[in-house]
Amino acid sequence: MGSYEENYLDKRPQSLCHMCGKCCRVVTTQYPYNELKKMAAKGDKGAIDFLSIFVPYESIEAARKVDAEVVDNIITRLIDDGNFNEQETTFYCCKYLRDDNLCSNYENRPILCRHCPSSPWVIVPPGCGFEGWLFWKREEEKQKIRKSKEDLLELKLLRSKTKDPQTLEKISAVEQKIYRNIDSLKKYGSENW
Repeated sequence: MGSYEENYLDKRPQSLCHMCGKCCRVVTTQYPYNELKKMAAKGDKGAIDFLSIFVPYESIEAARKVDAEVVDNIITRLIDDGNFNEQETTFYCCKYLRDDNLCSNYENRPILCRHCPSSPWVIVPPGCGFEGWLFWKREEEKQKIRKSKEDLLELKLLRSKTKDPQTLEKISAVEQKIYRNIDSLKKYGSENW
């Protein structure tokens, strides 16, 4: 696990969870179901863990019957992000979720459950206790990217004022690091922040 994820997970206030069970009752992944199965067959730990606890609904409509608000919220966010493909979207439910919204396998739950929500970009159900906190974490990330873009302008100005090869090499290294950071959040729209 990288230091960014560790830092995020350490600061996540688990007490915000309302224990409504919605994130366990209706969930999707960025990978189509068939791709997840292939990943698991190749030994991908995340895919193996996910498929060991989550069972796919037969259709999007079947998931909607369980919680239309959550399904529609997820689909809306995926559409807004340009990531919705109906044929490749599968919804799942956790086979360990009890009627009282608690986990029947809580002590043995995999890392993916222990780390939920795993990033500021995760789509949570409407009314989730993490909504506001995740919003602020996303805004913090956006502000960092904006600052990085300002730094790129400063570096461009510095580049125009120097001819020293070592300095130019250092400028290039910093620029590349900034571009990698911006690109790492591109699927969330970082190029427009």
